[in-house]
Amino acid sequence: MKLGSDITAVITGGASGLGEATARRLASRGVKVALFDLNTERGEALAKELGGVFCSVDVSSSPSVDAGFAKARAAIGQERILVNCAGVGSGKSKTASRDRETGEIREYPLDNFEQIVQINLIGTFRCITKSAAGMLTLDPLEDGDRGVIVNTASVAAEDGQIGQVGYSASKAGVVGMTLNIARDLSRDGIRVNTILPGLFETPLFARASQEAVAKLSASVPFPSRLGYPDEFAQLAETMITCGYFNGEDVRLDGAIRMAPR
Repeated sequence: MKLGSDITAVITGGASGLGEATARRLASRGVKVALFDLNTERGEALAKELGGVFCSVDVSSSPSVDAGFAKARAAIGQERILVNCAGVGSGKSKTASRDRETGEIREYPLDNFEQIVQINLIGTFRCITKSAAGMLTLDPLEDGDRGVIVNTASVAAEDGQIGQVGYSASKAGVVGMTLNIARDLSRDGIRVNTILPGLFETPLFARASQEAVAKLSASVPFPSRLGYPDEFAQLAETMITCGYFNGEDVRLDGAIRMAPR
């Protein structure tokens, strides 16, 4: 797919972090962008800067997502690109555990598990199916593409750490459905790929101490640093523009393999 002013994109989680970097990169190529996010102040400012549109969207709510797509399409037209970056992390909690001092047995809080899966996995699929339905109304471009979808998983999908089961399960689900969806949409010229980022400079790490960031950076084989959000955006752009890139799950992690803890 050739990028330009005739192409529109929706980026969920587009107001910050990986989503913001992707929106900036696509906008720099002339693409009209719509940002789906819950951070209204940040999202509206960035959309204004990029000449795009901001839509306050909760990806765990179908009415909210429907309203977001309706607003975006009315403003900039039917999207040919969807990049799913919206998601949440989680505090660490074991499947079941015993308090070493009191002997109390604790179970994993299922409401936390459900919330993470609802946002990271179901929210991603909710946006995919609604966007793909819109893409099906478009004529194919010269290269045959009707649209391209890029999802965000995590290396935790493959290297889940102790206490990370909810997050890992949600991201593994995104990986697990990528090929299925690519096959579902293949006859209609819609490609689907997923990025598994490692440790990246995002708002989450901005709150961490310098000591913690240095320790995490040293755990990355090469380059021994956190990933730059634009490096994620660069891979997303490649997945969008390379017509033979389809049905793939790609780690972007500096060769890190997460330790158990």
